[in-house]
Amino acid sequence: MLSNLNYKNRKLILTTAYLLFFLYLGLAATLLFWSPYRQTVSSTGSADSNLVPFHTIASYIQASGKINTSILVTNLAGNVLAFMPLGFFLPLLFARCIKFGWTILVVFLATFGTECLQFLFRVGSFDIDDIILNTIGGALGFTIFKLFALWLQSLLRQIEH
Repeated sequence: MLSNLNYKNRKLILTTAYLLFFLYLGLAATLLFWSPYRQTVSSTGSADSNLVPFHTIASYIQASGKINTSILVTNLAGNVLAFMPLGFFLPLLFARCIKFGWTILVVFLATFGTECLQFLFRVGSFDIDDIILNTIGGALGFTIFKLFALWLQSLLRQIEH
């Protein structure tokens, strides 16, 4: 995608992209593990887990009129939005992830690892629905990357002519 740019511009874009990627990773880690708003599990309590696909999603949808809308949006849309940047940055920065399957695999493994760590460190619960929603977010991020790449290629062709 960046091969049409001269070395200086390509290096500047990649350096900026890596910087933004690491900032995103730091922000995501903070929100997922150290945020004061995270639900922590007390040392005497037990961490909940959901291993049934779509159980939590269905529960939120069924309770949509009974619970605060911000809770619904935070838990459903937030899980999708949180991993969209990962789906965007992976194909931009890592050649292997230019293919959809590789990006989805990496996003899936990252979200699975995140859920395991949250459960292990008792800063949340293991929820298969979070993995599903996070992976959907990664897929949307990948789609946005592809659309961005097409737009950029079109723009570069126009500049050349």
